[in-house]
Parts: sequence; structure tokens; C-alpha cells
Amino acid sequence: MSAEDLRKQLGDTATGTHVLDVRWALGDPDGPQHYLDGHIPGAVFVDLETELAAPPSPARGRHPLPDVAHLQKCARSWGLRTDEPVVVYDATGGMAAARAWWLLRWAGMDDVRILDGGLPAWAQSGGEIATGSESDPAPGDVVLTAGALPVIDADGAATWEGLLLDARAGERYRGEVEPVDPRAGHIPGAVSAPTAENLTPEGAFKSADQLRARFAELGTGPVAVYCGSGVTAAHQIAALAAAGIEATLYPGSWSQWSSDPQRPVATD
Repeated sequence: MSAEDLRKQLGDTATGTHVLDVRWALGDPDGPQHYLDGHIPGAVFVDLETELAAPPSPARGRHPLPDVAHLQKCARSWGLRTDEPVVVYDATGGMAAARAWWLLRWAGMDDVRILDGGLPAWAQSGGEIATGSESDPAPGDVVLTAGALPVIDADGAATWEGLLLDARAGERYRGEVEPVDPRAGHIPGAVSAPTAENLTPEGAFKSADQLRARFAELGTGPVAVYCGSGVTAAHQIAALAAAGIEATLYPGSWSQWSSDPQRPVATD
């Protein structure tokens, strides 16, 4: 959704649109402060680490999928209600916000959008910026059910028949560096497809035609995606969706795979 369209939608109070601020980035724990420093008026801050993920473990990865009952409790605390639209944003091209987009759709919500370009696009379009905290929203009544979007586990990734995309930066795929996970490299057979290449220099998604051309060059067949911990892979799935391509998420991703010494690692 563009910033202009979001402004129009927020101006129509009958839509009951909910806006979620999902500011998070690897190595940046200051999302709550970024929210207080400036956010879209009425937006609710969502903590990716505690609300959009279960506790980390080597067996499940750094950001395992949360239990759907926990996610529903959080979603109701954000004020989400049945059949009311949701828009999610961050300030990093949707890299974190896409996790909320994917999770809510996985849990059965249909009308969930990513604000294209995030908070910078909102500000550049003349959107108002609020500071400080907001009043707690009225409790929501949304009912969530897991499984509306497909996922695979490590065995599924190992035997995937189709196109397995690695959404991390190329140097991590190639095993040249590994800043956070136990081993460097990638899942054998995976194709490098850095998530950043889904975006324009301004941090907006490339056009659907550009994205279709990008993914067509990477291969054919059913598509599955992983990244470091299942966060930016959701961004890749959003880009694939914009291109009209369905994709499956491997939530454990490289953080789970590389923690298992029995799993092979490729570096070429």
C-alpha cells in the first residue's frame, strides 16, 4: 500500500484500519525508542522479538514461529478485530514489517498490507509524524488459526523439489562472513537471492514486472525461501506475492540449519 492510499484509508474511519509499527533490525534493539521518536499517528508498536517470535533455541532457530494462541493474545492487545484491515510498516524497506504481514496472513487474516517505503515514504508524502506514546487501543476480538500459508521444516528444505531461495546477503550465502549463526555457508542446492534486491534505492518494492523478471532468472518450479532466522524471508515472500508467485517459508532458516552438525553446508 502506498503512503497516499494509507492516508486516504485512515481518513475514512469506517474502514477501522489498524496500523502496526514493526521497527526492528538485526543488532538494533532500539525499536521502542525509534517509535517514541516518531511514528504514524495511532500506530501501535509491535515487538518482533517477543510478539512475533517464540523464544530462540538452537533446535528451532533465532526467531521460531510463535504459538498461535500467543500471537492471538498479542493481536488482540494491538486492537485487531475480525474483518478490519491491517497495515504494517517499519523504516527499513519492509524487512521487519513483512514478518508481521506474513504471520498475520499465516494465522488467517486476509486484509494485511505492507506500507511501501515505510515511515520514510510516509514522511516524504507529507504524512503527519507523532511522537511519544499512544493510548492503549481498545482490546480486539480477532480469532487466529495457524496454517493459512505453507511452511517447511529442515527436512523439507533438504528435499525441496523446486527453487529454494536464500534471502540473505550474498557474502553470507557464499560463506565469506557469518556474523550471528554457528556455521557459514548455505543449504546445498539453494540459490542466492538477497532480499535487498527486491527494493529500489528509495526503499520501496520494485514493480511487479521487475520482480517477475528477477525471480524468473533464478529458476523455475515451486518456490521455498529461507534467510537467517525467518524474518527477511517473509519479505522475499511478499515480493514473490507481488510478482504473482506463491512461496513456502522455512521458518527455522539458516539459524536452525547451521546449529545441527548433521546438516551439510555448501559454500560454492
